Amino acid sequence: MIKIKSDRIITEKGLTDGFLYLDKGKIADITRKEGAKCDEEYDFTGLYVSPGFIDLHTHGGGGYAFTFSSEEEVVKGCLFHLRHGTTTILPTVSAGPFSAMRSAVENIDAAMKSKKLPKIIAGAHLEGPYLSSAQCGAQCPDFIIKPDKRQYASLISDFPKAIARWTYAPECDKGGAFCKYVSEHGIIASMGHTDATYEDAVIAVKNGCSLVTHLYSCTSTVTRVHGYRRPGVIETAFLRDELSVEIIADGVHLPPELIKMILKVKGRDRVALVTDSLAIAGTDIKEGVMSGTPFIVEDGVCKLKDRSAFAGSVATAEILVRTLVSKCSESVVGAVKMLTEVPARILNVKKGVIRCGFDADIVVFDDKITVREVFTDGRRHNF
Repeated sequence: MIKIKSDRIITEKGLTDGFLYLDKGKIADITRKEGAKCDEEYDFTGLYVSPGFIDLHTHGGGGYAFTFSSEEEVVKGCLFHLRHGTTTILPTVSAGPFSAMRSAVENIDAAMKSKKLPKIIAGAHLEGPYLSSAQCGAQCPDFIIKPDKRQYASLISDFPKAIARWTYAPECDKGGAFCKYVSEHGIIASMGHTDATYEDAVIAVKNGCSLVTHLYSCTSTVTRVHGYRRPGVIETAFLRDELSVEIIADGVHLPPELIKMILKVKGRDRVALVTDSLAIAGTDIKEGVMSGTPFIVEDGVCKLKDRSAFAGSVATAEILVRTLVSKCSESVVGAVKMLTEVPARILNVKKGVIRCGFDADIVVFDDKITVREVFTDGRRHNF
């Protein structure tokens, strides 16, 4: 049994002063009354005690990639993010030759079972290859293809527990067969890197699509055909309550005003914060080639070499909370919710909330929103 004391425990109802008890990997109690002496006791008075952060979208960190990598690199990349408070992670695989994407899933599956890593991987997130070449962003257009049932059905059959989420472009899935298939196999279907119209997106929603990948980044908006305006994915996200959205809240991809608008229109219960971080997050690397695409790092973000678009972020999870608080006038409690409770609901897991019976994944951070302590499965980590 572990006892944690703090005057800043982040609960569903706000901040509370009291004691948090962890036992057998679960949250056993949260109370204002101090109980008996425990095996381990920690006094975090003056520090925030939060549910562990959940990152639904990250390509790597600390110099380790999740796409063209090994099992060991996946483990090390996840450990890097764990040190920054991410206690549940979806290692994200970029579009590539399908054989390479299959190998990446195999390595993530192995890392999920590895004893070198706490059980923090919820499954892989495949971002491609069924995307829109018109909205490919930093994704290499050479690898973008139409859905092929022989490919995706075989992969899901071979790794039934390893894939948590799949990002695709609905307009490339006429009739919604791919979306329906992955949804029926317990995989979150997410529309992204897409030039879909409202009609395309509605078909996706009807077939189980429940999420929008990095809203405003490579997502379609209003277009005109012979003078007639047609809404796109952004407008669909705002209109359809069935859809949750993720946003890259690194302080660069979206200006504060746009984040505020998303929260105002969509509501905080349907917005998840993600890093979309690259392998170079947490390193001193300033330029190079990623998946065949040259890049540079400047202004706190990774850009295509020609500066025509962003190529991904170099953020870690606590930076997302810091951005919402310092630049968007959001409370710490509100910002944390979008990095814990909301993504947990999207994943349908008993995490992300300090509640009895939920997993004992805990992050402790200070006023500068710098992570000081991390617990997973009720166990404190020494980094």
